[in-house]
Amino acid sequence: MSNCQLYLISPLDVSGEFPQRLERALEASGQGGPVAAFQFRVKDVDQHEAARLAEPLQAICAAHDVAFVVNDSVALAKRLGADGVHLGQQDGPEGILDVREARDELGRDVQIGVTCHASRHLALEAGEAGADYVAFGSFFPSETKQSEHRPELSMIEWWAEMVEIPSVGIGGITPDNCGPLIEAGIDFLAVSHAVWGGDEVAAVKAFADKLG
Repeated sequence: MSNCQLYLISPLDVSGEFPQRLERALEASGQGGPVAAFQFRVKDVDQHEAARLAEPLQAICAAHDVAFVVNDSVALAKRLGADGVHLGQQDGPEGILDVREARDELGRDVQIGVTCHASRHLALEAGEAGADYVAFGSFFPSETKQSEHRPELSMIEWWAEMVEIPSVGIGGITPDNCGPLIEAGIDFLAVSHAVWGGDEVAAVKAFADKLG
């Protein structure tokens, strides 16, 4: 039995039918199922519009006991009372300051995650700054976001053995290629295109089979 769970990341377009698709995906996951968290990730919309788009999705997540995480906006996470915020790496040293600032802004109960690419150093710094989880990737070529960073599986094994902070694997992960990551000790698989690029119910069930 794997302890690994799914961390769904939204497509950039969450309008139209997307709330129904999220509902179906979380219903397929079921109580205690593989989906632990959902990250709301939109670009180029103002905070008012982002909040409008987020609210129905946040309600669906709450109904299914799935954590609702906002990508890259502490202000929006605070406005929505989100369960978490995910911070990307900034150019320069500001990335780690963001963790402390986000904690000051959002309080102790909000989950803060940090993108650490393929860097143990960034991950350890994020942990020291108070991050609740760290994300490594991209493990495979991604349909969602291009990245030149390719972590080795040995880094996940090292992290799982040495550090208690949960790790998230991201980047091109599918039911067919996730096995080695699970075996290496990753705590969460962050997936977007693998679920939303086709039948979300079939995809969640396929991941659930792998997660056992």
